[in-house]
Amino acid sequence: MEESAAPGPSGEQQPTTPGVARFARPVLIAASVVAVVCIALLVIIFLLDTFNATVYSVGGNNISDDTQEARDIRGLYDGARTGSIFFLVTAVLAAAAAGWLLVRGRSQGDGGADGGEDVGFDDLGR
Repeated sequence: MEESAAPGPSGEQQPTTPGVARFARPVLIAASVVAVVCIALLVIIFLLDTFNATVYSVGGNNISDDTQEARDIRGLYDGARTGSIFFLVTAVLAAAAAGWLLVRGRSQGDGGADGGEDVGFDDLGR
């Protein structure tokens, strides 16, 4: 008698997605989360820029002036803004590529989980 911790063969073939298409769904989820975080960061940066400009202009100064202080305030979040835009564009491109791979895999007619057979309403209830 042979004992094994691994489950025996069930007779059904597990659906596998070949190549890079198996990573498409996790990449789509991760890219969507990164895009949402980047958009939230850009909104926060916009609000902080607006607040800083408002506080600066209370003293009678203009944020558009060509003074060093005004340039420093305008450029305060340039690094975060640039990085956020870069990661947002990268995430959108990754999500688009992953979505395309998922749609392409679905349209190739892989047979689905039911082996391609027609399943009626009564069969679904069992």
